[in-house]
Amino acid sequence: MTWRSRVLAALAALIATTTVGAGTGAAETTGSRGFLPAVDREVQFDVDGTTTYATVHVPAHRAGHRMAAALLLPGSGPTDRDGNQPPVLTPSTLALITDALGGDGVMTLRFDKYGTGQTGLGQYRGNPGRIDMAAFTRQAAAAYGALREQPEADPHALLIVGHSEGALRALLVAPIVRPEPVGLALLAPQDQRLLDTLDRQLAALIDQDVAAGRLTEAQGEANRNGISRAIADFRAGRPVDTSGIVPTIATLLNSLFGPLNARYIRTDDAVYPPDAARKLHPGTRVTVTCGTADTNVPCWTTPPLVSALADAHTSGPGLKILPDLDHFLHPAGTPANDKTLAPAALQALHDFTRPWRRD
Repeated sequence: MTWRSRVLAALAALIATTTVGAGTGAAETTGSRGFLPAVDREVQFDVDGTTTYATVHVPAHRAGHRMAAALLLPGSGPTDRDGNQPPVLTPSTLALITDALGGDGVMTLRFDKYGTGQTGLGQYRGNPGRIDMAAFTRQAAAAYGALREQPEADPHALLIVGHSEGALRALLVAPIVRPEPVGLALLAPQDQRLLDTLDRQLAALIDQDVAAGRLTEAQGEANRNGISRAIADFRAGRPVDTSGIVPTIATLLNSLFGPLNARYIRTDDAVYPPDAARKLHPGTRVTVTCGTADTNVPCWTTPPLVSALADAHTSGPGLKILPDLDHFLHPAGTPANDKTLAPAALQALHDFTRPWRRD
């Protein structure tokens, strides 16, 4: 799958009562020396009239022991609890993070957000154009509550791990839940306003077309200006004119700014991630990763977010620059759907969990 098709597919798709379900993993029988084996169990919780479906992973642990527990938040578009957008994009990013954290003795909850997996659109089924950023944030906050209520979870060691847009959502959820999380891992985080990111990514696609000879320099300049103008018009509430923009990008913009997605796009774009970061509780342990081969969230966009985290007096490992890693935490050049996390990404997670690690 090419970079162009991955970007267009992902962007085009943008659009607290806890009920514990029956366990579906291996039976929790106490073994020798009082240890329980690792188990996955299916849980569900209700928020805003929608039942959300999730998986809790509990690592092997000593009977009666409460452990650190992390809520996992996926990236943009229809990304499910495993970090996939089937059938096209299936890197299993969150499933792999689950395994990595489980190896450190950290339990996890990951869920199918609106528009994905078993959850689907829920209450928005009849009118998906009503969904907005706040709805996803409330759903994630309810998921945090479901994690907090798991019998193995230590309420004093609750964490949030977000990938891409999920990292932005982690920043939004952390100040509104109780108890506030003691740690956040922001992996390849959305660190700019959404439409600034879109403008930059689409300009890069135009640059590629110019370099490949598919567009002249003048056509490239006209397209870049047209994209920026369309974004400015949408932000200002003016009619959006995509005429003159290459057809694939014009179609994408018309979809994003159309009635199905406009409310979500507008409410996401209203959030400036560094502003959200400044609201974190002082002392929160935070890791931020950026891969030097990440063309979605390049390292040069990260400093304002890192500076805001310093303003908030967060602690922890801070920024981890991951040489030659892409947006899916793969070594550069790795096929997008390879189900692997690079050693540097795994080490960043291990460094993050150090205070709560259990052998």
